[in-house]
Amino acid sequence: MERRGFLKSGLGALATLAVGETILLAPGDAAAGLAEPLNYATDADGKARKRHVDYRTATAVKSVCLNCSTVCGIEGFVEDGKVVKIRGNPLDPNLGSFMTCAKGQSGPTINTYPERLLYPLKRVGKRGEGLWKRITWDEAYDEIAARIRKSIAAGHPERVAIHQGRSRYEAEFARFLNAVGSPVLLNHRALCSSNKRAANYVSLGETDWESIDAERCRYFLNFGANFYEAHQGGLHLVKRVVKARFDHGAKLVTFDVRMSNTAGRSDEWFQPHPGTEGAIALAMAHVILRENLHDRAFIEDFVQPGEAQLRTWLKDCTPAWAQAQSGVPAADIERIAIEFARARPAVAAFTNRGTGAHYNGFNNERAVVMLNALVGSVGRPGGYCYGLEEKLAPAKYPAPQPEPPKVRIRTDLEDPPEWPLANRWQKMKVGQVVYDYLEQGRAQLDVYLSYTIVSPMTWPEGRTTAARVLADEKLIPFHACSDIVYSEMAHWADLILPDATYLERWGMDIRNNLELQHYVMLRQPMTAPPGEARSFPEVLFDVGRRLAPEQAKYFAFGTHEDFVRAQCSKLPTQGPDGRTFASGFDYMKHYGVHVDTSQPKTYEVYRRRLGAEQLAGTRVDDAGRILKADKAGKERAIGMMVKGEPLRGFATPSRRFEILAPEVAEVATKAGMTDDGMPAFHPVPGLDRLADDRFVLTTFKWNVHTQGRTASQKYLSEIVHDNPMWMHPKVARRIGVKSGDMVELTTYRPRSGARGDVAFKAAPAGREEVVGRARIRVFVTDAIHPKVLAVSNSLGWQVGGRAAQGRAGARDAVLDATGQASMRKTLASAPRVDDLTNGVWWDAHRGGRGNGVNINAILPVNPAPLVGMQSWFDTVCSVRKV
Repeated sequence: MERRGFLKSGLGALATLAVGETILLAPGDAAAGLAEPLNYATDADGKARKRHVDYRTATAVKSVCLNCSTVCGIEGFVEDGKVVKIRGNPLDPNLGSFMTCAKGQSGPTINTYPERLLYPLKRVGKRGEGLWKRITWDEAYDEIAARIRKSIAAGHPERVAIHQGRSRYEAEFARFLNAVGSPVLLNHRALCSSNKRAANYVSLGETDWESIDAERCRYFLNFGANFYEAHQGGLHLVKRVVKARFDHGAKLVTFDVRMSNTAGRSDEWFQPHPGTEGAIALAMAHVILRENLHDRAFIEDFVQPGEAQLRTWLKDCTPAWAQAQSGVPAADIERIAIEFARARPAVAAFTNRGTGAHYNGFNNERAVVMLNALVGSVGRPGGYCYGLEEKLAPAKYPAPQPEPPKVRIRTDLEDPPEWPLANRWQKMKVGQVVYDYLEQGRAQLDVYLSYTIVSPMTWPEGRTTAARVLADEKLIPFHACSDIVYSEMAHWADLILPDATYLERWGMDIRNNLELQHYVMLRQPMTAPPGEARSFPEVLFDVGRRLAPEQAKYFAFGTHEDFVRAQCSKLPTQGPDGRTFASGFDYMKHYGVHVDTSQPKTYEVYRRRLGAEQLAGTRVDDAGRILKADKAGKERAIGMMVKGEPLRGFATPSRRFEILAPEVAEVATKAGMTDDGMPAFHPVPGLDRLADDRFVLTTFKWNVHTQGRTASQKYLSEIVHDNPMWMHPKVARRIGVKSGDMVELTTYRPRSGARGDVAFKAAPAGREEVVGRARIRVFVTDAIHPKVLAVSNSLGWQVGGRAAQGRAGARDAVLDATGQASMRKTLASAPRVDDLTNGVWWDAHRGGRGNGVNINAILPVNPAPLVGMQSWFDTVCSVRKV
């Protein structure tokens, strides 16, 4: 590399990096320049004074939060070009108030990261060496477009991939990849919620997340959900649960291996052996049927199979059997099942990762959801409800024309055949095997575009398998990374594309509405991005226009704002307060949200009668399904006959709530597995016979962190920056440690899978294979199962800025051509106050506790059968004092 003059060093030096100049960004180097804190201003005399925000004169802008997956409607206040305050948008039907959580309150600090990426950077040394040169956007666009054109010309457009984190850009990314001709949009769904979503799809047929009618619920049966703290829609749910409990006397029972915030606030908390929640649910179903507390009419009309077959199937699933599996007393299982059923129909049994992130998680989830069908609470007021049209359907939110045709080809990378249900109902993927497939030669890539995925930090085996493949230019010839900060993903890129934060960009967003009506929100910029940062959709659209004419025509519409404007074209122009706007886009800019009140709430949609237009050209088959042919002549079920009436039913193949799912049995058989289509319980391999010195490692989230998204926000990392390992006193006494002591944690690769299928990268028969080791501080507590060790995730960053790395920053060094520090200087343009210079009081080098441990690094890649969700909570481990 040719070096001219000085080589700049440190993230803070990005602010003064000129085009063509080079910079060294090395892992572990948290040095940064000075930046002005959010609510401070520097006077003419050089003194920092607290900024007074006058909300009467500040500009208010509606938008949508994206500091977690709950995506609350928000209102920001802008003063002097800075977002100085965030509060909730009360027009958001889920939020319904001005409040936001800590992550929402932290939003303004994202825009003012002192270590933000400001300009496009191109790698000039070896990949991973950390040497970068500032380039122009035109140079970046030209290089990306040239590489994509080369893949298309070679007949391999599928070798162009986007790997996304939490994007909320489904329509934009699909447009780009369809134009290129690639189906490879990779995500992290299998690391998050795919077993839960698959269970709902099998049972209900149409939703990826339930919308519990919580305020009217009278009995909450919670399996592994920590909605008081870290749950999709948790803030929305907990507000309604609190009201139901304290205003209406509802009961909350939680099953969790650890006393989460939700478990600690429950009326009753039970600690099942990991992965046995399905056995408990089946035993409860046994009791409900045995005591004749089920909803016989609902089961007869809407549930597959019928009552007689369910009784036969459940006869051996007794509370005593479940106690032997789970350790939860049979008497409690029986009592709770009876209480739950007697409170019907305003009851809800629900789950989250504590139940689903296991090797048997798909059926565990289905077993819990089944309880709602037995008591007839599905779709009932206060029950296990679900929303309709939770996506940005083109019919309602049209994209600019013309649109590229959908790509029909498939690849193993985005549709791995070992997990045939992964993409059956939704593009859930099996993202944790991407790097293994590339390393094994099962897939090839030419162009890899990553967006806020940070897989070396958030992936199982991220700092081994993922980092190794990202470093290999033969496996990934070209990697362009869009991110806000210099992340562990950006470190392994060839081009870094500085992204706009969610407070600086456009987009449409939607979530399931707990008020059971369709709604949509607008994300709009509150301020302009700093430097030359640009939102990733803008980058893709600009790249698209530089491809060949047959691709470029799909991006002639203009900017991302123009794209969103088209999506709003069918929205109303008359506001709820009587105001009239020139367009639906202007309506959304003003209110930030639109709730469709033209349709009734989605209670009992399965009982809705089909109209004459819907019934035209239909026939009824022997099973009572109403079939209708599409334009291609293929018949599909649109409803069912119930007591002579044509009703909508559920959107499953049978149009019934499917406890028995023949589709699952058929797919499993083709995959060489034995499965009768019922949500049967099978113990997690190896967890049912743990040696005395072996434990199960589980992970969890704090309410202030979201995977790779929040650690750089100083005020959130100030609240939680360390993650000691939870340990039961029995274990602590056995190895001779107390709270605060350091231990060595060792994790092992899983053994063979259930029912003959083989775990991904299973350990050789007869011996243990170590995945990784970590030194970690312990926290001794009774609030955890004796055979479980627990560590929170989202911490332990090696790069990402001073808050994430737990390093109090110094001013920038300017390096000479040999890379040695030659001088120090204060940037003339830098403000004189920096909350991170000495404010990172948890810096281990200054006597603090440090920034924690990246626990994902030593967890094995372990997809569950059929669906492929990562079995996060099945990792066998050992621990010793150091």
